[in-house]
Amino acid sequence: MSETERDLVAALRAEVAAVDPVRPCDRVAEMAGLGPRLVTRETSVARLAVRLGGGAASPRPHALRRTITLPPAEFTWEGSPEHCRLAWLRGRFLAHGSLSLAAGRAHLEFVVTPQEAEQLAGRLAEVGLPASWRIRRGSGVVTWKSAEAIAAFLGRIGASAALLELEARGVARSLRGELNRVINAESANLQRSVAAAGRQLAAIDILAEDGRLEIQPRTVRAVAEARRETPEASLSDIAVRLELHRSAVQRALDRLERLALHDDEGIGQRRRHRPCGTVGKAGGGRRAGRGVPSSGPRGTAASRSPLA
Repeated sequence: MSETERDLVAALRAEVAAVDPVRPCDRVAEMAGLGPRLVTRETSVARLAVRLGGGAASPRPHALRRTITLPPAEFTWEGSPEHCRLAWLRGRFLAHGSLSLAAGRAHLEFVVTPQEAEQLAGRLAEVGLPASWRIRRGSGVVTWKSAEAIAAFLGRIGASAALLELEARGVARSLRGELNRVINAESANLQRSVAAAGRQLAAIDILAEDGRLEIQPRTVRAVAEARRETPEASLSDIAVRLELHRSAVQRALDRLERLALHDDEGIGQRRRHRPCGTVGKAGGGRRAGRGVPSSGPRGTAASRSPLA
């Protein structure tokens, strides 16, 4: 994650840790979610544990991680109201959850014991937040990779301000991606248009030099002249200027390019089809497609010996 994304995650966790449950049952549920022995390096989470009734900080004053022992909390998921369940999930997230925003993607996971992973995933499904779970390197991992699911969870456990900032960044990132896509598409179209106009102008110059441009149909000559006068114009601009269909302009320019490349005066002309059974010039008096004489009894010439 970038420094800005890490700051946003830290602000989000600090906001969640600053939520002070009002109901005594919620305080008990959140303390149960934190667990009997909380290990954290976040000051905000450590302060929450102390507020909820913890003590006994780590004996090492300069340790990065603080260990806080919490009194036993009697909490039962089954039969508890939703606000108590959400308080327990808030504590579980602060104790065992992590959020990543790397590469523009949100990823939230709980790392718990293998025995708890399936149970935690089931509890999340009960409150309308289904998640996947698996065993990874001996630990149970419950995961969300959907930005919508993560936003719903964070909103329900009290991270409203940081969630708004997270959603605003997601919208801004989406807009930047869409803008980049549009700019790249327009740039590619412009490059193709410039290359096509360059080929067309070169073809027109070749045909004008050898005199073949003058014998082309009137529409082709008009399109060639319009392209010379406005090299940057699009096909639609030329079509509007000459009061032609865009397809007619495209065909005329294609014809000019083919003539310049192939030197073929027959380009654009329809082929004349001979009736079936007629004899061509290359037939030499023989029927088309057969090596037999065109007259006389069939097989007579072929069976006559040259020495007869």
